[in-house]
Parts: sequence; C-alpha cells; structure tokens
Amino acid sequence: MNYQTNISFGLVNIPVILNSAIKDNNVTFNLLHKKCDTRLEFIRYCPHCDTEVKPTDIVKGYEYKDNNYITFTNEEFQKLKSDNEKSMEIIAFVNINEIDPVYYDKSYVLSPNKSTKAFELLKEALRQSKKVAIAKTYLHNRLYYVVIRFGYENMLLNTLYYEEEVKLKQEAHKKEFTEAELKMAIKLVDSLTNKFKPETYKDEYQNRIKDAIDKKIHGQKIKKVKGKKTKSIDDLYKALEASLKVKNAKK
Repeated sequence: MNYQTNISFGLVNIPVILNSAIKDNNVTFNLLHKKCDTRLEFIRYCPHCDTEVKPTDIVKGYEYKDNNYITFTNEEFQKLKSDNEKSMEIIAFVNINEIDPVYYDKSYVLSPNKSTKAFELLKEALRQSKKVAIAKTYLHNRLYYVVIRFGYENMLLNTLYYEEEVKLKQEAHKKEFTEAELKMAIKLVDSLTNKFKPETYKDEYQNRIKDAIDKKIHGQKIKKVKGKKTKSIDDLYKALEASLKVKNAKK
C-alpha cells in the first residue's frame, strides 16, 4: 500500500504517504484439484441466467427484505463521500492511555511527501506533549477515525473501531475468591512480570509450516509436534502456590 493524503492540522496541510506497518506472516496455499494437482479457478456465476458473469456486469445490492434488492453504482457511492476525502483532519488530541486497546484495528506508518518541516514539527509536538491526535479520513472506501502517534521514532497511524462495533458488555464484578487466593495470584503475576520484548514472541506454528514445506520438498516425513503435559489441580490456592514454586524453581 502506498496511499497519498494530507494531514490537516489547524490551518496547516501536511502531505504524507501512508504505508502498512504490518507484514502478513502467514504461509499462503493455493487450492488444487486433488485428482491432478491443477490450480482451481473461481468464477462469478449467476444461477438465474445459468452463465458466468463478467466484472463489468456486477453491481452491489442491498437486501432490504427477502430476495428484494436495491442496487448502487460506484458513482452513487462517490456522491455519499465528502469533498475532503483525500485529507486527514485532526479533530482532537488526547492522552493515549484513555484509548482502550480493543479499539485499535490496523497499523500504518506515515512518511513525509515533499516538504518535511511541518511533518517533523507535528511529530516532535506529539513526542514532547505525549499526546496522540484523533483524526478522520477515508481509507478503502470507508470513513475511519484514526490515532496518529509518535512511536519507534516514526509517525504511526492506527485505524479505530467504532464504539458500536466493539461487542463488550459491562460485566458485574463477582468476588468468589478468598483474599489469600488473591494475594497468591498477585505474587504469581509479579513473578511473571517482565519487559515487553516483541522480538521474543515467535510465530511457532507458521515456522513449523515453513519447515514442513521444506521437508516435503525434500521427500521427508512430517512428525507430530508434542505438546507440554499439564496436570490440573482442583484446589485454586494450591494450584497458584504450585505455579509459583515452579516459576521460582526455573529462576
């Protein structure tokens, strides 16, 4: 993705380029015909006309009741967008700890397009103020509210889910545990507390798939991965205590 837009910061316009900050680590597979290993093709088929449908003959339809549709053209969708679609308007600055991580969607990195002075000024303002900007913009034909923040010496952008998209309910607090169990749980939390180091978390499953691909290419068999054996302790306090002992023994 290489998307050009402008950050609107008061009366200042900052041309920027938006690129994805995330690389998909998943190994991709093609679907083949089991009989001959030929890659399958997917066609758009209309059962009413009993024919394949070309992309130019496809429209988007909304089913407002069973088997009844209203259709929209691309031109009609364009009419619903505002004139400043290609801009990113900052509407507020907030403390980042006010935003629950559940609202974060995709991550992007922003880089300056043409002049860098205003871009670097905003980046430094975010760094020193320890605030993040809330802005709104169109991406992939959808209006998003986004967070613009300083991180990893870059200007980063995160799209946000809307409040109505987050399916969380306020659960009633039930205290069915004892104070002794709580203290033991906090001790276990403390013993497992460490610095967040993302480089230590590896996608073991995808790495095993890559290794299996190499083995199959070279005619080797795939062996079953053995999991760790765990035993269950019914008494919650004893389970926490045993967990703490195991952790301390490893230290």
